[in-house]
Amino acid sequence: MDADGLIDRPALAAVVFGDPGALADLNAITHPAIGVAMIERKDAYAGSDEIVVLDIPLLRAVHRELLSLAAVVVVDTPTEVALARLVGSRGMDRGDAEARIASQVDREARLEEADFVVDNSSDQAHLGDEVDRVWAELVSLRAGRAGRAADPGS
Repeated sequence: MDADGLIDRPALAAVVFGDPGALADLNAITHPAIGVAMIERKDAYAGSDEIVVLDIPLLRAVHRELLSLAAVVVVDTPTEVALARLVGSRGMDRGDAEARIASQVDREARLEEADFVVDNSSDQAHLGDEVDRVWAELVSLRAGRAGRAADPGS
């Protein structure tokens, strides 16, 4: 905790991203509460035609079923690009950045779960175009689902 009683995120990261046991302990403490909050927030939109976006950094196959996800969007960048950004933009030590990336679900597993992929390997303009492209696909998916719900024979 910092002087204000808040979580000292850099200090916590220094402990857990270098120690798999400490990371497992942290995940065991936080994940159940995070899961409940995600379900509650998603359920608040039940029956609406809103597109609900859940940010799930440690996405696994079980999330699709547990949360009844209509689609999974993965924002992807090559590992070396992610490392360069963490070191260059966030000022992280390369070893710390590598440990953080190593603690995440690997890139191939994330991509395997994806229905849509946003390519984040370039600049902000490209990322904006990618987000617009995938958003249009999600809107189309929503329209298709609404059409099937309106026509029980389909």
